[in-house]
Amino acid sequence: MSTTEPPDASGVPDVPDVSDALLGPADIRELAAALGVRPTKQRGQNFVIDANTVRRIVRTADVRPDDVVVEVGPGLGSLTLALLEAAGHVTAVEIDDVLAAALPRTIEARMPARAGQFSLVHSDAMQVRELPGPAPTALVANLPYNVAVPVLLHMLEHFPTIERTLIMVQAEVADRLAAAPGNKVYGVPSVKANWYARVKRAGAIGRNVFWPAPNVDSGLVSLVRRAEPLTTTASRTEVFAVVDAAFAQRRKTLRAALAGWAGSAPAAEAALVAAGISPQARGESLTVEEFARIAESKGAGA
Repeated sequence: MSTTEPPDASGVPDVPDVSDALLGPADIRELAAALGVRPTKQRGQNFVIDANTVRRIVRTADVRPDDVVVEVGPGLGSLTLALLEAAGHVTAVEIDDVLAAALPRTIEARMPARAGQFSLVHSDAMQVRELPGPAPTALVANLPYNVAVPVLLHMLEHFPTIERTLIMVQAEVADRLAAAPGNKVYGVPSVKANWYARVKRAGAIGRNVFWPAPNVDSGLVSLVRRAEPLTTTASRTEVFAVVDAAFAQRRKTLRAALAGWAGSAPAAEAALVAAGISPQARGESLTVEEFARIAESKGAGA
């Protein structure tokens, strides 16, 4: 049962008892109505309306009191409030004008004692290359399907201090990110995520904890950054170019799929042989370390 009073003129419900600061279903709908917000498919907006779910996400993410957490796409603030309960600081990145304007007011109204530990960046996450305050140590976010992988890879690239990541994504995306070599859904997201981190599935999320309820299941993915970067003389850009080429024609052998990348099929074969990889292999069977060896060996056929 919600103890929330009707919204005031600012559009944020008054909450006399901040011990119950998290947003429930009635709170979410009330706040959305006050702001004139309707979730849009274009931005993949499905707001979490269950306090137990956001607390579960925070526990699974192993958020600690000394963590500086960056959250992408906070929406109305369900997960943001749960993160503020546990973290030392939370920085939220929000692209939507109305949601970005409302979120600080929601934090102040529902969790005033923690408002000083909250920062907002009103921007497209794909354009963010620096954040205010201390460097982030964790990334926790509910990411829409259409931007989940690009946003994840962008944040891991530009914020190397992020040690732990937990994202909630469409189950299909979660499966792809966490897939191992040889799995039928192993592909570009799997390999590129492994460049940065150890990746695993961390649970499933039911549809009824969202508003509106999506027509797909969701899953949690945990990424723990490698303690040491991958050992290779090839750059990330060079390795990712091999990955992209290998999976652009994933049914072809690597000798054929990498012909354009290497300059010719014989050059691709020479690079593969130099890397100790069969030219008849396919990209879906290779680890990120093996892709790195291929990138290192590109000049072998010259």
